[in-house]
Amino acid sequence: MTSYPTAGGAVAEPVRVRRLTDQEGWKLQRIVRRGSTNSVRCRRAMMLLASAGGNRVPVIAQLVQADEDTVRDVIHRFNEIGLACLRKVHGRVIQTGGREALRCLLARRRVAFQHTKTWKESPDPEREAKLDRIEEVLDRFPDRGFAFDEFGPLGIRPAPGLGWAAQKRPDRLPATYHRTHGVRYFHGCYSVGDGTLWGINRRKKGAVNTPAALKSIRAARPDGAPIYVIMDNPSAHKGAGIRRWATKNKVELCFTPTHTSWANPIEAHFGPLRQFTIANSHHPNHTVQTRALHAYLRRRNANARHRDVLAAERKERARIRSEKGICWGGRLLKTAA
Repeated sequence: MTSYPTAGGAVAEPVRVRRLTDQEGWKLQRIVRRGSTNSVRCRRAMMLLASAGGNRVPVIAQLVQADEDTVRDVIHRFNEIGLACLRKVHGRVIQTGGREALRCLLARRRVAFQHTKTWKESPDPEREAKLDRIEEVLDRFPDRGFAFDEFGPLGIRPAPGLGWAAQKRPDRLPATYHRTHGVRYFHGCYSVGDGTLWGINRRKKGAVNTPAALKSIRAARPDGAPIYVIMDNPSAHKGAGIRRWATKNKVELCFTPTHTSWANPIEAHFGPLRQFTIANSHHPNHTVQTRALHAYLRRRNANARHRDVLAAERKERARIRSEKGICWGGRLLKTAA
């Protein structure tokens, strides 16, 4: 390691952080990779992580666009008090008019510093007609209405989540794992009128497994009267064989428009399914995972109006319909006459 001569002729060691513990290294890496709403915290973490990686002060200062003395101060502070140095401590407040004037200008123009977002707009030329038909089915024939969709892929790996634990001693999941069990897809069916949810796990989704789900829906109304099944529109859902079977058995297939899967009523029910069976879990294999899934379905169907289930459904519905669907090319709700 190269040393630098000081004014008195003595040689001083380059400034760098002490050796990090595993917890400190993971936390700094997480802040730098994921970012932080606190820019000061993120910049200081970047300085420390860069120093721990062997970068010199001039290189770090150029990396974070800061003064070299600032980088040295942060490193010295970390060596003294550890990660507590990441907390922002206000210095002397400089009274300037420019910052306040800029804030007022941006406020008047309704400009804010924020994350970018993405959205999808449906290119389906029959979008409005399909949505009208789905709304008509849900309004006029709720007792004859059903929904179908696949949920997955469901892998065997530690899944983070929330759960009850002793204070400051949360349940821990392994950070390393091997994916040796493959994936499964839950083929879910939902009765709009009864509020019940059922389904089965399959190794893959495709045209082979879709008819089995539709037959289970038809069996839920064995009276022979027409029923309506709302489902997404991939090719595996609308093959010629499926259409012939649907026509023969009086099943109307109501397809959602392209990129508009939020219009499928079953989507909101997959949120609680994930929350109560996948989140905060580490299933050893698909058999145990499937048992947990079906145990939830039995409890859910017996307590379909439970407040926890309803709260999870509302949360998922708000997420998938994001701002009433406007960002996804959705349409505003119809105003009452």
